[in-house]
Amino acid sequence: MPDYTLTHLKQLESEAIFVLRETAAQFERPVLMFSGGKDSILMTYLAKKAFWPAKLPFPLLHVDTGHNFPETIEYRDRLVEDTGANLVVASVQKAIDEGRVVEEKGPNASRNALQIQTLLDCLEEGQYDAALGGGRRDEEKARAKERFFSHRDEFGQWDPKNQRPELWNIFNGKMGIGEHFRVFPLSNWTEMDVWQYIKLEEIELPSLYYSHERDVVIRNGVILAVSEFVQPREGEAVEKKLIRFRTMGDATITGAVESTASAIDGIIEEVAAARETERGNRADDKRSESAMEDRKKQGYF
Repeated sequence: MPDYTLTHLKQLESEAIFVLRETAAQFERPVLMFSGGKDSILMTYLAKKAFWPAKLPFPLLHVDTGHNFPETIEYRDRLVEDTGANLVVASVQKAIDEGRVVEEKGPNASRNALQIQTLLDCLEEGQYDAALGGGRRDEEKARAKERFFSHRDEFGQWDPKNQRPELWNIFNGKMGIGEHFRVFPLSNWTEMDVWQYIKLEEIELPSLYYSHERDVVIRNGVILAVSEFVQPREGEAVEKKLIRFRTMGDATITGAVESTASAIDGIIEEVAAARETERGNRADDKRSESAMEDRKKQGYF
């Protein structure tokens, strides 16, 4: 067992485990959102601790845009096999094929917004009444407004001005027909807390989080990895850079940072010196000043 010299991490762990157990106790069909990113990996790890030696009492749900980094899918499938968890995949491509959503056109088209309807359809089809997410309040100003138990109306919409009080960690999970909750056990964690905990617990992560050489293009100030989904446009030069990713998501919008941090200690040093949040390199968040909040109101995470 690790030596918890950083006692605040033990407090955060206990808080997250409490929220996970409250979710299992209050809701009939919860589901854990899994993107393959470090926060959803940490959530899965904490859930294993919370319910050990039993299996996870809820499935993992991956909203698949179809534009994934191969390393993410490889890690996801290996984790599911190792934990014995049930995996539910909600496909954006399937939603496009069925006419549920319409793919964006133009040079800056993204499937990110299409995840909203895909997620809501999956929650309705599976009759899930709570979706656990790895959102943290330090990530982005819209996420700073969230409660642990975040109510969604019958249309899956979020009203940031009408949230329930959570005094003394008492959570109100009552809902009407067709409504559901988003639950955020990592609300009080910071990016630094996550990395320090990952180091202490020796949690394995996808290789994308560590420095590696890759072909990239710089588009609108964002470093994008060249792949089958991201190809250089006219006037763009392909460069080789040492990069790593601070967040994980759709390959067409997830920006990298230049880095030589090939191990956790180096990443912790970089995070301590960073002056921009980890979502600062997300192309989807740069569309407008309120891009994240607008998507959350519609049903996004």
